[in-house]
Amino acid sequence: MQITTKHFGTIEFEPDRIITFPHGLPGFPDTRQYLLLDGSTPNDLFYWLQCIDDGELAFTLIDLYQVKPDYNPLVEPEEVAELGDLTNMSYEIYNIAVIPEEVQQMRVNLKAPIVINPITMRGKQVIVSNEEYNVRHFIFEELGNNNASSGE
Repeated sequence: MQITTKHFGTIEFEPDRIITFPHGLPGFPDTRQYLLLDGSTPNDLFYWLQCIDDGELAFTLIDLYQVKPDYNPLVEPEEVAELGDLTNMSYEIYNIAVIPEEVQQMRVNLKAPIVINPITMRGKQVIVSNEEYNVRHFIFEELGNNNASSGE
């Protein structure tokens, strides 16, 4: 299969890579099929959630645990039950990132992570019950601290 996208050109992919969001994403209820794209290097920090239903639509995601290992989103089990069995840590969590031209203003949404079950290939954006998390967490400084501590 293939799709022509705004940011990545034409992408060839196998149907088993499609992640289905049964209810779409908030604000995009009719876009339900996505691909998770990465930079194809170990320990990628940024990923892209490319919509298959609309090649113009893609979200920048971040693997927040690499930058903020203490991130601990509290998700009610019924919120993710439709994703399939989520025992034994069989899910992935990403956060939507906004990277403006002024990169120092980069922010991530801690309050509503994207949860994906890679076994069932189903995903959902959920609202966590952690009161300390917000939708605009500025992360640029933490990224700099992470690179300094890793020797980069």
